[in-house]
Amino acid sequence: MKLNSPQINIITKACLKASKSLIRDFGEIENLQVSTKAPGDFVSSADKRTEKILIEELQKAHPDYGIITEETGFINKSNVNNRWIIDPIDGTLNFLNGVPQFAISVAYEENKEIKCGVIFDPIKNEMFCAEKGNGAYMNNKRLRVSNKKRFKNALLATGGPKHTSQNKEEIFSEFINISKIIFSPIRKYGSAALDMAYVASGRFDGYWQRELNYWDVAAGIVIVKEAGGFIDFFDEDKNFPLKKNILASNSNIFEEFKEVIKKK
Repeated sequence: MKLNSPQINIITKACLKASKSLIRDFGEIENLQVSTKAPGDFVSSADKRTEKILIEELQKAHPDYGIITEETGFINKSNVNNRWIIDPIDGTLNFLNGVPQFAISVAYEENKEIKCGVIFDPIKNEMFCAEKGNGAYMNNKRLRVSNKKRFKNALLATGGPKHTSQNKEEIFSEFINISKIIFSPIRKYGSAALDMAYVASGRFDGYWQRELNYWDVAAGIVIVKEAGGFIDFFDEDKNFPLKKNILASNSNIFEEFKEVIKKK
C-alpha cells in the first residue's frame, strides 16, 4: 500500500496486535463472559480486551492525543485537535453469535477532520485503509467505488433500528419506501464499518443508516471518500455531535439517494 503517514502505521500496527486475541476469542465464543449494557446492546470481555490493547498501542506513540472510544468514552478530553476514534468490535452481536462479520475500526482526526482510518476484518484478513489525498486500499489493492449509474439497480445496505430507538417507525417506513424503488433486496449485515468499507470497494453501491455513533463510521468516512465515494450526514442534531445519520454511495446515484431519503 502507498500509505505511509506515521498515524496510519501506528493504527495498522495496533489493529494487527489487537486482532490476535480477538481471533482467539472468536474461536471460543461459548466461553466468553457477556454482560448486558442495555437491551439488545451487548458488551463482551473481548470488546474490552481489544479496546485496551488498541489504547495502549496508540498511547505509546502519542500519550497526549485525545481518544474517543466506545467502551471507555473520552481520554485526554481537552485535546480536541488530535484524536483517535476507536470502535474495538463493530458488529459485536455478530461476533457474539459466531457470525464472521465484524471489524476493528480506528480513525485519526486532526482539527476536526478525519485524516486517515483503518477498518480491519480479522477473520477474512481484509484491511481497508485510507489517508486523505493518498487513496484507499484493501490490503495491496487500490479501492474504487462502483460505477453503477441507476439508483433502481443499486445494491444497498443498511442497519438498525436498535431496540431502544425512539424512531423505529420512521426507520422501518424508510426501509419499506426504498425497498419499493430498488430492484435488489436491501442487505443488513450488522456492521456499519464493514458496510462502508464495502461501499468503498464497490461491493455495495450505497449504504445508509440512522442513529449511529461517530466511532462506528469515522474510519469509513475517509475510506469511502478516498475511494471516490460521497458522504452525507442527513437530519443532523447539532446537540449530539457524536450521533450520526449517514449516507454513503458512488457519485452516480448520490443525489437521487439523498432525495429519496429526504422524502418523508
